[in-house]
Amino acid sequence: MTESLKTDSFPSKSDKVRFGIVGTNFISDWIIAGALQDPRFELTAIYSRSQKTADDFATRHNIPHTFISLEKMAESDLIDAVYIASPNALHASQSIMFMNHKKHVLCEKPMASNAYEVRLMIDAAKRNQVVLMEAMKPTLSPNFKVVLENINKIGKIRHYFSSFCQYSSRYDKFKSGIAVNAFDTSLSNGAIMDIGVYTIYPMVVLFGKPSEIKANGFLLSTGADGAGTVNFKYDNSITATIIYSKIADSVLNTEIQGENGNLLIDKISSINSVKLYTVGDVSVGKGRLSKSKTLSKPLKHNEYFYEIQEFINLIQNNQSESKINSLNNSLIVIEIIDEIRRQLGVVFPADKGLV
Repeated sequence: MTESLKTDSFPSKSDKVRFGIVGTNFISDWIIAGALQDPRFELTAIYSRSQKTADDFATRHNIPHTFISLEKMAESDLIDAVYIASPNALHASQSIMFMNHKKHVLCEKPMASNAYEVRLMIDAAKRNQVVLMEAMKPTLSPNFKVVLENINKIGKIRHYFSSFCQYSSRYDKFKSGIAVNAFDTSLSNGAIMDIGVYTIYPMVVLFGKPSEIKANGFLLSTGADGAGTVNFKYDNSITATIIYSKIADSVLNTEIQGENGNLLIDKISSINSVKLYTVGDVSVGKGRLSKSKTLSKPLKHNEYFYEIQEFINLIQNNQSESKINSLNNSLIVIEIIDEIRRQLGVVFPADKGLV
């Protein structure tokens, strides 16, 4: 295969949305599997720095066009939208390049290195009148919708707790002295960016921006965080706690506690089970929550299908942004992460010159 050049061989408008993908790692494989379940998705082009890598990926997924120049891909008339799955440190510059060429952008989480970059991305989206959305899949899943629809049943909210701790196989390599991207601050990586963000985004969708943040964590020799615990306070008396780790595991669920009941979510990054616990007959010493009901339903599609569906809906309905994965929510989330990093002492090269 050879690099594809700008062409008028495709119509400018179609029932399908023609996608390019930036990045050939496993997350791109996963999202393609989900995206192909939406008949409006058409995978047209792949970018990689290496022609061989691009060719191999294109062959595996039957992609007709390859690029090793990001600029030529952005300029091309072959695509309407792009999914960006490159390292975090590249999200902002690459997204802005594509938006400046009137391409819609679905950007992998976290949206960028810091809030400054996210603001630049939002400005570019508005200036070019294109859709920009963060690829945070759980908040767009049917079972998160179940949470939104049933949260009023637990009465006054008192506390949100979420845990995502998953020991990384890359940590073993790291401990043996091998440099790994997962803990490389030059790529804006670390545990809060990789998996901690999953615990924060649903909290922001549900409750907005907290008034207080107090973080504690463990830093690795690279300066990246390996694990952390963060407490939040809201002005309406709601409190929240998240724990995240790439150097230890946890079997704890996510829970929303109310005065009249609780919602229990099995895994915040991929929601398959939602249970409602409500007050039954009060038994001394046994607690009040004696009634439970499973609210969740089996997913009809691949878990990555729903973010693609949302993104294409926005494009085809001429809507500027998602109501759930909104630009404001994405900005609040990265502002929270910035503050957590500040308290922990995690600094990225992308932060240089920022106050």
